[in-house]
Amino acid sequence: MSALDFWVARQRDTAAALPGADIPWLARLRADAIARFADEGWPTTRRENWRHTSLAFMEQQALAVGEVVQPEHILAALRARFDAASPAAAHWLVFIDGCFAPALSTLAELPGGVRIGSLAEALAQTPEAVEAAFGRATDGEAPQALNAALAADGAWIRLARGSVVEAPIHLVFIAASAADQHLRNLVIAESGAQATIVEHYPAGAAGSTLTTAVTRVLVAQDSRLTHLKLQEEGEQAIHLAAIEAEQARGAVFASHSLSFGARLARTDIRTRLTGEGAEVLLNGLYHADGRRHVDHHTRIDHASPQGTSREYYRGLLDGSARGVFAGRIIVAQDAQRTDALQRCDNLLLSPLAEADARPELEIYADDVKCAHGATVGQLDEDALFYLRARGVDSEHARQLLTYAFAAEVLERIAQPPLRALGRAALFTRLPGAARLEELS
Repeated sequence: MSALDFWVARQRDTAAALPGADIPWLARLRADAIARFADEGWPTTRRENWRHTSLAFMEQQALAVGEVVQPEHILAALRARFDAASPAAAHWLVFIDGCFAPALSTLAELPGGVRIGSLAEALAQTPEAVEAAFGRATDGEAPQALNAALAADGAWIRLARGSVVEAPIHLVFIAASAADQHLRNLVIAESGAQATIVEHYPAGAAGSTLTTAVTRVLVAQDSRLTHLKLQEEGEQAIHLAAIEAEQARGAVFASHSLSFGARLARTDIRTRLTGEGAEVLLNGLYHADGRRHVDHHTRIDHASPQGTSREYYRGLLDGSARGVFAGRIIVAQDAQRTDALQRCDNLLLSPLAEADARPELEIYADDVKCAHGATVGQLDEDALFYLRARGVDSEHARQLLTYAFAAEVLERIAQPPLRALGRAALFTRLPGAARLEELS
């Protein structure tokens, strides 16, 4: 049986047991999605959007779990890390092997009209609301089609008009014993709503595992939403994800993507500014060492006037690792007075590390302010000499400059608890972390 046949058979055998299997629109969507995946297959470098990142090896990849982990122990460590960054309460939704775990989840008091729970529950209670936000089988790339066909659960967050959720909503997805998990998170922020969401993928079961995750965000007029994704999966994991947002008039969306784990991690991020005066920040930091591969593909569609977008990505690449960034900003003809900036910078920490950066602007309006750029380089020898001349030894001088390069991304995370969480996660990856904390 080929790899494609395996996934088609998996969908056929599990379709009747998936949540919402008896909902006609969802059954049709899942059937269309698996048919699309079977037709397109795993992307290869022959496809333009995958020129630097091939999934052809998935045709021979055998998914297998090594040592099973105890999710309670992982969750306890995560909570301790977050509590150290913020003593305030947080909402925790925990998913084990792709399914909601209510016994491990806790929700503090919520404002009226706010709903936070699992997608499976929402499909059972309000399927018509889910339909409006779920997406289509034709959205995104082939891995997103596979996700649409197989996703059994995920987070369902609906923020009522004018509501403000003060505490962060922390979504934790742990692969404890399954070789693959498929998650779909839906976030609807009604007019004037405000919230902060953390989407966290910690290291789980050892072995060759697969995670597909799609997070869809609808940001209504004048609402403000901050989303932090922290990916720390195991060194043999495959992580294929997408974040899809749509912003109405005056909506503000900040997306922070921190990718520090997995053998291969790819995140596609797309937002469409459909309303006048919408603002978006795409901010990302990735670290890869060994032979690991990390890829971010972004797209910002300015479809209305007076939109503002800021996009900053930085990569730390060591060993024989490879980092890929491809970003496109499209300014429609009617999107006059658009203000857009895109930048990607990569720091190569070894002679064998490799970075590919491709920022793009596609502009059809004539009254705009747009710029883009990219750099790939090594540590500055003059800066190293400056630190050495002031008594810092060579190793720690390199560590300080490396952290300083990354810290600029972390400083753009406005919420101190989230910034501290990202900083702690970065220190677990960088060598000499204890000394770095001293010196910084």
